[in-house]
Amino acid sequence: MPDFGFSKENLACYKMNKKDFFLALRAISEEKGMDISYLIEKIKNAMLIVARKEYNATQNVFVEIDEKAEKFEVEIEKTVSDEILDPASEISIADAQKFLKHAKVGDFVRIKLDTKKVGRIAAQGAKQVIKQGIREIERDKTFFELKKKEGQILTASVFQVTDPAKGFVTIDIDGVAVILPKSEQLLGQTLSEGDMIKVYVSEVLNADKGPKIMVSRTGTDFIEKLFELEIPEVADSTVEIVAVAREAGIRTKVAVASNNENVDPVGTCIGQRGMRINRIVSELGSEKLDVVRYEKEPADFIKSALLPATVIEVKIIDEESKECEVIVPDDQISLAIGHKGQNVRLVAKLTGYKINVKTKDDLINKLEDKIDRVEESEVEKQS
Repeated sequence: MPDFGFSKENLACYKMNKKDFFLALRAISEEKGMDISYLIEKIKNAMLIVARKEYNATQNVFVEIDEKAEKFEVEIEKTVSDEILDPASEISIADAQKFLKHAKVGDFVRIKLDTKKVGRIAAQGAKQVIKQGIREIERDKTFFELKKKEGQILTASVFQVTDPAKGFVTIDIDGVAVILPKSEQLLGQTLSEGDMIKVYVSEVLNADKGPKIMVSRTGTDFIEKLFELEIPEVADSTVEIVAVAREAGIRTKVAVASNNENVDPVGTCIGQRGMRINRIVSELGSEKLDVVRYEKEPADFIKSALLPATVIEVKIIDEESKECEVIVPDDQISLAIGHKGQNVRLVAKLTGYKINVKTKDDLINKLEDKIDRVEESEVEKQS
């Protein structure tokens, strides 16, 4: 079998015949899992390049490959001329009439190359161009296979940690080396060679040197897909993720609702003894994860989202500008606001409301101040 760059056993390309040629095509198609018509198109282009170079031709070379009939032909088209200025594109009347009996000046004549020349051109094409063409096909095949995984969670192995200080990490996904940038890694998590991690495939690009895979562990999509992966009721939409607010590596809040009145959305996500949620948390390192119940009424939703803080009351101040006031017990103010305002900030992202947290004492003091101002005003009027 003629060599197309896949084996070292047989390099007798110049002895290629038609039978060998099509045997090679079918073998490559089967071996590489490629569509034979696509493969033939690549080889035709390769043969055209070689033939045009050999005959100093530009557009007057034609290659036909018929896999079913097992035939391939290379033809050179020339213009019949009584004065030959360009032998590569012109032919005399006498020579033209050997191929077309009644050829006259101005006619186009196609000259079929003999089998030996065709075989040599095909072999040269195989050696010089087809190998590159096959690489392109394989690259395209890899791209389309990976493209199907866009929007999915994949398990990858950490292949190389180039510079721990800068955070450059190379991971392996289905044999493709992928860069996981520092910005897409979890804050405070240190990765080592050999670690198995999950990543969210946000985009797959078809770059010149092969597929370029964009991955992340910091987005809200990563959280949603982890839930789908670990919780069957989320995967089949019995439980719906309504909203996610995240500060990657620190804390995430997930609001869930049930499409089945008999299914508790929060309990379903947590699982028996926390088994389900623990599998997700283990992938997030030190990042905290709160699962809260989504409520249609904004006040109820805000109250639910502020967990684990206890809330006395939620007052919607302005529905249009989405502003509210939340009243909590004195000993819950720190918990409601969170470290550096993190909890209330995430609740604001989750619900879309601007939240002002107040304690009961704040309200009492505010009320007392108001009473004092009224009394002072009355005294002034009487005097």
